[in-house]
Amino acid sequence: MSEVVYEETATMIAAGELQSFVPFGRDHCRNHPNAFNLQLRELQPASELWSSDGAAGLVGSLQEVSLQERERECWQLRKGCVGVREEHVEFEEELYAAGNVVVWSQGSRTHGSNVYKAFTVDSPVQQALWCNFAVPQNKKDEEEVEQTVCIVQSSCVNVHTVTGKDFISPLPFQVLNVWATKFGLLLERKNTATDGQLCPPGEPLPTMFSMLHPLDEIAPVVCKPAGQFEGSHVQYVSDPTMKIVFSCCQPSIVVSYDTVQGTHSVWALRKVTQDERSTVLRCPPEPVGTPLGLMASGFLTSHLRNISRLDSSCGSGAPGLGPGVGTSCAVGPGSPLHYSALHSHQNRIITSSPGINSRVHSPSISNMAALSRAHSPGMAAPSFSGAARFNTSFHSPSPRGHHGLLPSPNSTINETMLMPEMEPIVPDLCIDQLWSETVTAGCHREMSSQASKVFLTSDLCESNYLCFLVESHQQLRCVKFIESNDTSQLIFASVTTIPAKDAEPLQNIDAMLVLEACGSLVLYTGITRVSKVFVPGLLSPTFSLTNHLPHLSTPMENVSTPANAGSRHLQRLDEAAMPSPVSELRGPNMKHHEASFLEDYSFHQATPYIHALRDPVCNRVTLELSSGLMLRISIPEIATSELVRKCLQAIRFILPKEAAMKVLVKWYNIYNAPGGPSAHTEWNLFVTCFMTLMGYNTERLTWTRNLHFEVPLSPVIAAKKARPSDGGSDEDWDYLLGSHYHRQMNFQPVCGPVDSSGSNTTITTDLEDPSFASSPSCPSLRLDSSAPLFPHIPALFYVLHLLYQELQLDELQRGRASSLVCLLQQLARDLQLEEYVDLYWRDYPSLISDFTESCLIDQALIGQMQRPSFLRADPPCVFSWLSSCLRGEEIPPFPYLPSICWRTRLLVLSYALYIIGDENATSTDVSKYLVKLSAGQKSYVSEPHYRRQSSVKVKFSGESLPEQLVVWLTSEGFTLKDLDSVPFGVALPIREAIYRCREQPCSDWSEEVCLLIGRQDLTKQAHKMTLAKSKASVGSGLSLEPPATTEADEEEDGMSDIIQEVTGLIWSQDLRVQEVRRLLQSSRPVRVSVVHLPEVSDHEYIEEKENKLLQLCQRTMALPVGRGLFTLFSYHPVPTEPLPVPKLNLTGRGPPRNTMVDLNSGNIDVPPNMTSWPSFHNGVAAGLKIAPASQVDSAWIAYNKPKSPELANEYAGFLMALGLNGHLTKLATLNIHDYLTKGHEMTSIGLLLGVSSAKLGTMDMSITRLLSIHIPALLPPTSTELDVPHNVQVAAVIGIGLVYQGTGHRHNAEVLLSEIGRPPGPEMEYCTDRESYSLAAGLALGMVCLGHGSNLIGMTDLNVPEQLYQYMVGGHRRAQAGANRERHKSPSYQIKEGDTINVDVTCPGATLALAMIYLKTNNRSIADWLKPPDTWFLLDFIKPEFLLLRTLARCIIMWDEILPNTEWVKSNIPQIMRGTFDPSEDINMETMAQAQDYITAGACMALGLRFAGSANSDAFDCLYEFARTFMKIMSFSGAAAVQTGYYNLQTGLSMILLAMSMVMSGTGNLKVLQLCRFFHKRTGGEMNYGFHMAHHMALGLLFLGGGRYTLSTSNSAIAALLCALYPHFPAHSTDNRYHLQALRHLAVLAAEPRLLVPVDVDSLKPCYALLEVTYKETKWYDETTVELMAPTMLPELHLLKRVKVKGPRYWELSVDLSKETQHLKSILSRDGVLYVKLRAGQLPYKDDPQGWKSLLASTVNHRSSGVRAFKPEAISTFTSEPALVSFAEFFCKTSEGMKHREDTLVLFSAMLYECVTQECPEMLPTYIAIEQAVGALCRGDLLQTFSLWQMRLVVELWDSRVLRGPANHHDALLTSEFLPVMKNMVDVALDSWLKDNSSVLRSYMRGEALSKNAQSVMLACFLVYRSIPCLRNTHTQLEGCTSVGDLLSRSSQLGIPLRDLLRLVPVLLGSAVGPQTLSGFPLQAY
Repeated sequence: MSEVVYEETATMIAAGELQSFVPFGRDHCRNHPNAFNLQLRELQPASELWSSDGAAGLVGSLQEVSLQERERECWQLRKGCVGVREEHVEFEEELYAAGNVVVWSQGSRTHGSNVYKAFTVDSPVQQALWCNFAVPQNKKDEEEVEQTVCIVQSSCVNVHTVTGKDFISPLPFQVLNVWATKFGLLLERKNTATDGQLCPPGEPLPTMFSMLHPLDEIAPVVCKPAGQFEGSHVQYVSDPTMKIVFSCCQPSIVVSYDTVQGTHSVWALRKVTQDERSTVLRCPPEPVGTPLGLMASGFLTSHLRNISRLDSSCGSGAPGLGPGVGTSCAVGPGSPLHYSALHSHQNRIITSSPGINSRVHSPSISNMAALSRAHSPGMAAPSFSGAARFNTSFHSPSPRGHHGLLPSPNSTINETMLMPEMEPIVPDLCIDQLWSETVTAGCHREMSSQASKVFLTSDLCESNYLCFLVESHQQLRCVKFIESNDTSQLIFASVTTIPAKDAEPLQNIDAMLVLEACGSLVLYTGITRVSKVFVPGLLSPTFSLTNHLPHLSTPMENVSTPANAGSRHLQRLDEAAMPSPVSELRGPNMKHHEASFLEDYSFHQATPYIHALRDPVCNRVTLELSSGLMLRISIPEIATSELVRKCLQAIRFILPKEAAMKVLVKWYNIYNAPGGPSAHTEWNLFVTCFMTLMGYNTERLTWTRNLHFEVPLSPVIAAKKARPSDGGSDEDWDYLLGSHYHRQMNFQPVCGPVDSSGSNTTITTDLEDPSFASSPSCPSLRLDSSAPLFPHIPALFYVLHLLYQELQLDELQRGRASSLVCLLQQLARDLQLEEYVDLYWRDYPSLISDFTESCLIDQALIGQMQRPSFLRADPPCVFSWLSSCLRGEEIPPFPYLPSICWRTRLLVLSYALYIIGDENATSTDVSKYLVKLSAGQKSYVSEPHYRRQSSVKVKFSGESLPEQLVVWLTSEGFTLKDLDSVPFGVALPIREAIYRCREQPCSDWSEEVCLLIGRQDLTKQAHKMTLAKSKASVGSGLSLEPPATTEADEEEDGMSDIIQEVTGLIWSQDLRVQEVRRLLQSSRPVRVSVVHLPEVSDHEYIEEKENKLLQLCQRTMALPVGRGLFTLFSYHPVPTEPLPVPKLNLTGRGPPRNTMVDLNSGNIDVPPNMTSWPSFHNGVAAGLKIAPASQVDSAWIAYNKPKSPELANEYAGFLMALGLNGHLTKLATLNIHDYLTKGHEMTSIGLLLGVSSAKLGTMDMSITRLLSIHIPALLPPTSTELDVPHNVQVAAVIGIGLVYQGTGHRHNAEVLLSEIGRPPGPEMEYCTDRESYSLAAGLALGMVCLGHGSNLIGMTDLNVPEQLYQYMVGGHRRAQAGANRERHKSPSYQIKEGDTINVDVTCPGATLALAMIYLKTNNRSIADWLKPPDTWFLLDFIKPEFLLLRTLARCIIMWDEILPNTEWVKSNIPQIMRGTFDPSEDINMETMAQAQDYITAGACMALGLRFAGSANSDAFDCLYEFARTFMKIMSFSGAAAVQTGYYNLQTGLSMILLAMSMVMSGTGNLKVLQLCRFFHKRTGGEMNYGFHMAHHMALGLLFLGGGRYTLSTSNSAIAALLCALYPHFPAHSTDNRYHLQALRHLAVLAAEPRLLVPVDVDSLKPCYALLEVTYKETKWYDETTVELMAPTMLPELHLLKRVKVKGPRYWELSVDLSKETQHLKSILSRDGVLYVKLRAGQLPYKDDPQGWKSLLASTVNHRSSGVRAFKPEAISTFTSEPALVSFAEFFCKTSEGMKHREDTLVLFSAMLYECVTQECPEMLPTYIAIEQAVGALCRGDLLQTFSLWQMRLVVELWDSRVLRGPANHHDALLTSEFLPVMKNMVDVALDSWLKDNSSVLRSYMRGEALSKNAQSVMLACFLVYRSIPCLRNTHTQLEGCTSVGDLLSRSSQLGIPLRDLLRLVPVLLGSAVGPQTLSGFPLQAY
């Protein structure tokens, strides 16, 4: 065949690892409990026989297992890709379907298979496949890919994603086949048999549909046919003759087969463009071949326009309608087209038909019902009234039925006709025709059948082919395709056919395995035949009779005459055995039919032969034998050693395609011959093969001959060919040489090159001449110019030289460079490239000086070689390039091979960026530093992206060079692992850049960058960030889990979840947290101690105890409010367990006998419903523990609902708490409705407040409706009056305020304004607790207009401030305006208010509304309204309480004037109260005292709000002073206390206490805690429930969230605090008259996390760290910086400029808040975890508070003593790096054997000390390497100069840093005296050598041959280190110099650094003048 480029005909390779293969799913299904299993059990004996060899067995099993049974199972394999596994194992995945079961399993060669997932579905599985759906992410255009398994049944597709989602998509039509594509599923509609002939020509139905996601509608696919004449004629794919045979994701193509013409076409699959979409949808109904635009009911009306056509659509009873079995099934022995005949289940009809108007995913009939009916044969044509869009074609009765006979579908159709037109379905995907087979009439006698296999493969030279196997012609057609230049489309080129019975691609070795008709396996790469594959254990097919199937050949040709044996690929078993003529199965075109074998050649079954291939994965494939056995084999790879692989890559890159293919195929055959070489001899084999192909005679070169002795070559190289026997020939000689005997003699020649004609030119007959080896002129050392690679030698040499340079840059590969250098030096010698040889000699002096032979290349032939332009005379050397870069010289760009020299490119550009400082080096100026080699085989249009990609986006703003370098390296995929393998000298600048970045990193770098610079703390932080973005992560993943407590009593107080690790750090000196727990626990009985006086009777004593308990219970019941704040957001619930709620325990224990005291004994009266609100609060407290980041869903909330009705109040509180932490949004609307209809008052309150809090400020409509139902004023006036409990109305009004917070919503504001003064109604409605309703309306109004001040848009006509003022001071009631006029016509019958405003009711609400509307606006005119009156007369008219509110309101309006000192507080008291009183005046002292106290309390409250959460010490001191004053007044029971009244004082004191705890919120201040504890103890007298509530709220605020939360001062937070801390507390537990108790919990809305917890990244334990916090400048203070010891509360973020972790203990880390605060906010919201990393040599603050123990502490006094004082043993306390610890362990301690090397130990210790103190442990290897290099040089045992190169680079970097001046000195990594010492040692060693051996240098410079002694090594070292170029040709210029100056002028162009040149002066001038003149030359000065 002419197209096959080059073939090795008689070679053979061995396949490895033969294993028998059974699909894992089959075994699994045997044990799977399903129906199919039972049938298999019955077949057991047969299935065991499947593997038997006997003839009877085979026939028997074939009869017993009906074909249908075998056909039901199908499976497919793919390369594993589920989950990214850490250890990179290659594993296979199998998807097996049988019956109703699908099994997805995975397993590799090392691990056995295991089931990943198994699915069982209701009806038989038609097809199972993997498919990736693209799920569009919200916001951006990026898509996430969901991996799924799709299981196709007759009526639906089940889709199961890897993440655990399941979808069921009903199918609206019967599906023939389903294909996975890049976008989703492609479905082929089953064409009923008569569609093709009977359908009216104009209107066929679409046949191809797509489903982009299981939830999307199935949409038809449109196509754009090839050919320009149709223009943009887009149409639906509706050609019934088109069958899809293949689909592929990358590239996105589909292959189809035309059943009429018998041709295959290729289509590109893509998304539809917008205009194509519109074209299709507008498409007019032309009668031509365009299908009707989808009008009316999907495709129906077009079909039904004319009922007479109905007979066209085929009935469901048509034969051959079985479920389509995909071609992937293991169909029986016949062709894959058998299935339709086998499967005609006549009753399989379409079942779930979605209703006309429903979307596809809501089937109108439940699937189950439909299925059960469909399987009863009696109902073959059911009539579904809502018949689907597509179903007419299935529901007419019979193929030839007339419409007169129409049964029930008739009705359906008439209905459908009357239906209105429906919207058409919009198409999603489009296919463009790319290529189609040409139909050739004469050539093929018959039409080709549908391709049974289609696959993509590529060859070794990266050409891509699309191959399809046409079984009818037994050929594989390969179509080559390439991407167009803009990669937008594929261009298909020529077709090549290969004779084949079967074929499979081998993806990762770029080859395919072809089963030839004769039964032998052949390996092809692309269309190039590589070799036959020998399968060990399978007999060669020669034994079987099916030796060769002729290709339409006459019997005559088959006789194997020597003349044509070469052309026929006959395979010999043995050279002697001629195949017997019987062995050929003759016949013009004999097809394979198992039957014929069984009949005619029944004895055949003895030897099974391969009859099919399947399931290729990577390089493994399954062989199906004729006996039914399956074997899995693997085809060997092209190379195992990295070096050979790289060389092959380079060769392939540079050679033209044909030549490259020749080399690769040749090499593949040699390497993989049966019994081929082992891996370690691979390189020798490669060199031999490669040089032979270049025309070398490897026998004659000594060094290559030695390679032979190492590796006995298999005889395959001297390939044997049959040829006419005319006496002896060279071939016979070859054969002898290849014989086994010869191999044992251990000497092996290699055949000469196979040239284009294929004849062998082997060893010439000079062999007998014994003198040939010695005479160099002998012709055998000449190169053979006819060798295939001979013309390309220079180009190959150059690419291998560049590869050699690349290997030099990798420590791990450098060993291989020395093997490569032998090959290179030989080529360089023969090409007479002296400078290259010199370069190699300098690199490996000891190695290269052994090689002397060179082969001759005839001058005449030199012309045949193509000398590429890029081959320069001066060799590119990457080290000298980098070195000149460091010296700052001008340098030409460095050549590199794209994608092979990855490292060269990276390092060259890194130096350009960092050393030269060219910021554009990596972007626009690449060409200045790198020159790309253009390959012979392909022009790299777009450079392929390098081997790794990374998610880092490179953005250079004003970043420094080190930062740019590090970010760029990361974006190129460079990691620390790579850095470790870069040689130490080259890596030093990169390490330096990393070191500088590590000092001052950016807080927002990505994880990869942080990893590279070695900041694990930042890496961990970045990792957490990305985690948080991807999904709401549960918890922080930190070990901040609360300890598991076992004691029962610990469990139940509800406070066990406070994280001790953190609180223990914040409050390390005392047990204040335990004390708070003790004060707030309400789940244990209280101690009731009453002294039993003798005169008290027992009965009275019991009553006394119970009364005492009742007093104590007032306190117990108030505790949960505080506990909720204390445990705020501290718990992540387990979704499978209910939330533990501690019970509220109201019993007591009386000492001394610990007797029970109970309130329910009936001895005393207990108020009814006393516990209902406390248990509500208890529920809130429990619910508030749940952190906002937890996973809570609707089901879990409902699951917590208690069984017993008495816990309903607790559950109500729990619901409110869930709203406060934002989880209530997840509660389904249905459940909300359910809870509200129960009519339980508490539940409604909790739910309404909770939902509103969760939707804070969203104006959510559905919630608004929910709330409006509960507020009569928001309902239309005529609506029925709903009986809503008063408290629920209050909650709903507040809810409106929350939902509309800050929105300034006009209508709501108007309603709320009028509701403040709502008059009492006639029938006692609105008469009780009016105050709380009015207050709620005021608060809500304040929230709606929060902070809007006077710019309330569109509300001027409402006169809001004036109206509020009137409500506040009283006056005439205005007429009700608007809708509610009707409501209030008749006055109340109970309350006589007259027509004035009842100020007592309306004042508080109005005051607070004004305060909130004008919050922080500093509006003085409004504030003046709120001034307390300045005459005694007016003072008497105001309730003292209202003075508190007014003062508070006035102060928070004048927000900026609040000052934290006592003068300011006192300034709020009116002048008349402050002066001295004239006793004659009639002053009511009581009024004055009360007014004074309340005003003070109000001012303190305002102070508390202003400085909430700031821990401002001035504010605290001021408040504390007032608290002390109040306490003093209270403790005197004198006049003042009596005048003010205990209650008023207590109220004032409570407010001051709350103000203090607001200021100190979250800090746990001890003084406040002491006050709280003092009040906790006071239970008697006037201390009622409300005061206890206030005191314990103060305690809760003080320890908010266990010290992790504090209060914010945002407007929203202030509003929440005003609601929660309203200064009128309930008198008893059922009191809601003035203020709804539930609102107390709104304080949570003001909490924000501001605790920063440093966590040590190594131990993952919280630790102390020093923070430096910088405040922005404000009008009160300049920019200030404070130091805080974290864990600490940060101030509010908007006040800060930056937060920085300070050294010296921890690595510095700065978070700049002036740019953006989001980063810090997200850290704080996730438990405030800030990862920090301890610097080496430092101890954490906990272990070493003063810093006296650290490693550096000892060195303070004098520098040098540090090293001596350093004990290596102590290292483990200073660094956590395991490498350093073990280094200290093994290299720095004196042991027995090391006594004599004391100095080395000291040196190592010093290095270790240096690394630890300088904080660069990664420099230790560099130090050691430098020391080793210098040591080796001084001892003189260096064999290669590599380490001196590195040394030179280190010195040059150091010099360039020193030259820049001392300023940059600290940047350098090697700062100690170590480097100068080492440098000096090198200088001394080299100078002393030069002194003694100047003659050696001189003879080198004259170009004389070098001796092989140690001198040559030292000489090379000298030349390398002194950077002396190759001077052989320049010596003449320098010969005649007479003086130093002359020498300098002549040598200027040589580029030798001056100090190195001066070392040469004695040598150069000495040759002329004699050494004596220069003896005094001061060498050491340089």
